[in-house]
Amino acid sequence: MSRDIDVLVLGGAGVDTVIRVPTLPLPYADSYLIGSGIHTRAGQTGDFVALGLAALGLRTHHLDWLGDDPEGDLVRALHEERGVPLTAVPQPAGTKRAVNLVGPDGRRLSLYDGTRQHPDDRFPEPELRALAGASRHAHVTITHPCAHALPLLRECGVTVSTDLHDWDGENPYHEPFAHQADLVFLSAAGLGDPERTMRRIAERGRARVVVATAGAEGAHLLVDGELTRVPAVAPPAAVVDSNGAGDAFAAAFLFGHLRGEPPRRCALYGAVAGAHACTVPATRTGAISRDELLTRAADPHPAPEPGEDPGQRRGQDQEPQPLGAV
Repeated sequence: MSRDIDVLVLGGAGVDTVIRVPTLPLPYADSYLIGSGIHTRAGQTGDFVALGLAALGLRTHHLDWLGDDPEGDLVRALHEERGVPLTAVPQPAGTKRAVNLVGPDGRRLSLYDGTRQHPDDRFPEPELRALAGASRHAHVTITHPCAHALPLLRECGVTVSTDLHDWDGENPYHEPFAHQADLVFLSAAGLGDPERTMRRIAERGRARVVVATAGAEGAHLLVDGELTRVPAVAPPAAVVDSNGAGDAFAAAFLFGHLRGEPPRRCALYGAVAGAHACTVPATRTGAISRDELLTRAADPHPAPEPGEDPGQRRGQDQEPQPLGAV
């Protein structure tokens, strides 16, 4: 069967309303005056991964449920503008949406609308089977009803990656994704012991590569039982927002993975792309290009610009090392 799609992205399409707040957590008050405005734009985790992959030159197709509503129109317009094919399954409950509160340091708190789905939702098998059969790889978001698609993806012989985001290592909702993917991303933010969770994923599931991103501290990379630390890369400009950084990391890692690069090189690509994403305000989308990624990966820790405050950048000029050595 011809594999005309490099990556099929499953789920995670939606719209965010972005509000910059003076601090997180936000103390209770009757009202706040938001001087930076309140912005609504298309783009949730699946959208960001799909756009990131396409910006890196990978043939990408996005499949998810969308409502016949203004939010769905925003998602469709974004994909059309960026040239990313989108198959939208009609969703009577409406398009997924969320509110993101973004603090001065770029951290965010996301509030998701849980009413935009139905427990019985399933991707139509003919469309899913046709797209999976035409794909080299599938990146599966943890939005409903993606877990139900995992057996069919396996049946179609497509490799699978997923992002568990801030999983605590215990919530059973994430386990089908963690145990049925060949490549697992997650955030270390909700983990007291990242190594323990990463090793449990590898032992109980299919993954031979597990990556736990850790923000300014870099990432942890587990490959065939060997755990290493991947240092953070200095962002090319001031950090303004962490929204989409994990999605950018995953897209760039997959770019390297599908090129046959070793996992450490893929993790460097991810760190570069994640650092770039932190310089892009949450009010817009701006994925790193292939040429820019490769250039920065060749020199991931450039000297600060004249007059620049080095404290604006985060990262360490080190090579990946075994965790026991750092």
